[in-house]
Amino acid sequence: MDIREKISLLPHSPGVYRYYNSEGTVIYVGKAKDLRKRVSQYFAAPERLDTKTRLLVSRIADLQYSVVDTEADALLLENNLIKEYKPKYNILLKDSKTYPWICVTQEPYPRVFLTRRPEKNGSRYFGPYSTVLHARYLLEFFEKNYPLRSCRHRIDADTILRGKIRPCLDFQIGKCRGCCIGAVSTEEYGGWIEEIVTFLQGGVGAITKDYESRMHAAAEALDFEQAQVWKDRIDALQKHYARSIVSSVRDLSADVFALEFDGPEAFGAFLRLRGGAIVQSLNLGFRMNIEEEQPAVLSTFLAEISARLGTLSGEVIVPFSPDVQLPGVKFTVPVKGDKLTLLELAAKNAREYHFNTLRQREHTDPDEFRRSVLEELRKALGMTELPVHMECFDNSNIQGTNPVASCVVFRNGAPSRKDYRKFKIKTVIGANDYASMKEVVNRRYSRMLAEEPDDLPQLVVIDGGKGQLEFAWQALAELGLTDKLMVVGLAKRLEEVIRVGDPYPLFLDRNSQALKLLQQIRDEAHRFGITFHRSLRSKGALKSALSGIKGVGARTEQRLLMHYGSVARIAAADPEDLANFVGPVLAARIREALSAGEDNNE
Repeated sequence: MDIREKISLLPHSPGVYRYYNSEGTVIYVGKAKDLRKRVSQYFAAPERLDTKTRLLVSRIADLQYSVVDTEADALLLENNLIKEYKPKYNILLKDSKTYPWICVTQEPYPRVFLTRRPEKNGSRYFGPYSTVLHARYLLEFFEKNYPLRSCRHRIDADTILRGKIRPCLDFQIGKCRGCCIGAVSTEEYGGWIEEIVTFLQGGVGAITKDYESRMHAAAEALDFEQAQVWKDRIDALQKHYARSIVSSVRDLSADVFALEFDGPEAFGAFLRLRGGAIVQSLNLGFRMNIEEEQPAVLSTFLAEISARLGTLSGEVIVPFSPDVQLPGVKFTVPVKGDKLTLLELAAKNAREYHFNTLRQREHTDPDEFRRSVLEELRKALGMTELPVHMECFDNSNIQGTNPVASCVVFRNGAPSRKDYRKFKIKTVIGANDYASMKEVVNRRYSRMLAEEPDDLPQLVVIDGGKGQLEFAWQALAELGLTDKLMVVGLAKRLEEVIRVGDPYPLFLDRNSQALKLLQQIRDEAHRFGITFHRSLRSKGALKSALSGIKGVGARTEQRLLMHYGSVARIAAADPEDLANFVGPVLAARIREALSAGEDNNE
C-alpha cells in the first residue's frame, strides 16, 4: 500500500508513528494529538519543510503507528521507542554521563551509600545528583549526625545470635552503635533511616519541627544535656538546609525546566523543589537531527525526566508551554515574581552546562567545538552564513616610519598561517591609519577577485574603531563586495564590536567563546604585524649604518657582519684588524662613518 493511502486511513486519535526506510530501519519516531493531521503535514506541502526534513521525507518507505489513550501516553511511548530504535532523525539524548545516586538498602539494618548504578533489588534510590560533591556532602552530614553502619556485612538475627561478626573501629569510637552485635534495635535504627529518607525527600522542615519539640520537652524535664543534643541537630540541619533552600519560596514544591539552544543542540537544566529546598537537579543535552520546534524539545526533556525520576510534580515551571498536556500537571510560564526567579536560576544552570560542555569539547572534539563557536559568532553578528573563513587586518607604524599592515586568516575557527599576508604601505605618506587601512583592504581583495574569486571570506575583522572600519568599508564598496561579505571593527578599549551604519556598538558577553575568537584573530593580526614591522626597522638600521658607506657593497657588508657579529662590534674593532680585513682606505672610511653616526645619535 502506498504511503499516502496509509495516511488517509490513519485515525484522528493520539498516538505514535514510526517511519521506516527501504531497508526496514526505523528512521524517525513521532507523537501526535491527531495522527492523521500530524503525519499529513510531512507530505502536504514539502516546500515548507527545511532541508533536513525534506531529506527525511524522501527516505520514508513505510509507516506504522500505535494508538494510545492520551497525549501523556504518547509522550512516554515515543520516549521509549526512541531509546529502543535510536532513529537517525530524532532528537537524541547526548548525555552519556552516569550520575550519582544515594542508595538506602532494604535490610534489617539498612546501609546508606553512594552509587552510580541503581539496581532493582528493593533498595530505595534518591537522586540523581548533578555533582558527586553534593551527594558526598549529604553522606558526610548523615555520618556526623546518625550512627550508621559503614560495613557491608549481611546482618540479621541469626548473625547476631551466633556472634559471627566482631565490632569494628567505628563501634569503638562511637561512629556506629554496634548493629553487628545487636547493641541497637532495628526499630531505633529504622527511625534514623526514616529521618534520612524524609530529609532526602525534602522534608527538612518537618524534621526540624520534630527536633524542636523534642528539645523543648527535654528542657522542661530539666534534661539539658539531651536538649543540647537536639539543638545541635537542629543547627546542623539548618546549616545544610541553607545551602539548598530558596528563601523566597520556602513553601513551594514544584519542578523547574530550562533550556539553552545553540544551533542543532539544546542544553537543559532541571530542578526539583520540595518545601522550597532543591532536592534534585539534573543537566541533559539534546541534539536535533532535523529542525524541531522548541516546545517539542521541551516535551522530550519532560519525558526523559519522567522516565528517570518518576511522576512530575503537580506544578511544573517552564520557559514556554510544551506541545503536550499531561494529566495532573499544571504548566506555569512565569513573567514576574518568585517563580520567575526560580526559572532564571534553572536557566543559569543551563547556560553553565552549555559553557562547560563546550570547554570539555574543546579538548575531546575540537572540530565540533570550533563549529559551535562559529555558530555562536554567526548568531551574535546576525550573519546568514557560518564564518568558516575569517580575515583580520591591523596597521603598524611608529610616527609614520616603516608603515606596514598585516592580514591573518582563520579557517574553521583555527589559524591558517600559510595564508597570512604582510603589506608595506605604498601610497600613504606619514602616520595615517585610516588611509593605510583602505589601501591594504583594497590591495588584498582586488588581488583575490583577480586570482581567487571563490575564496572570499565570510567575515572581515578590522582592528580599530569607527574610522578604520569606515575606510575599510569604502575599499570594499569600491570593489563591489559590501553585499558579499561582512566587515566589523573590534575596538580595544571596551572590546566592543562596531558595525557599519550602526551608531551603537555591540557588546558580546565577556565569557562568550564568540568574543574570545574575535579577540584571538585580532591579537594574532597585531602580533604578525608587529613582528614584520620590527624586522623592517632592524633592516633599516643596518642599511643606514653600513650600506650608505662608499665602497661597502652587499657582499662586503655581509662579510663584515659575519666576521664581527654586529655593527657595534665593527665600530669598536681594532683599526689595524679592520684595515687587514677590508684594506686601510675602506677601514678608515667605515670608522669615520660609524663614528659620525654615533655622534648624531647622541
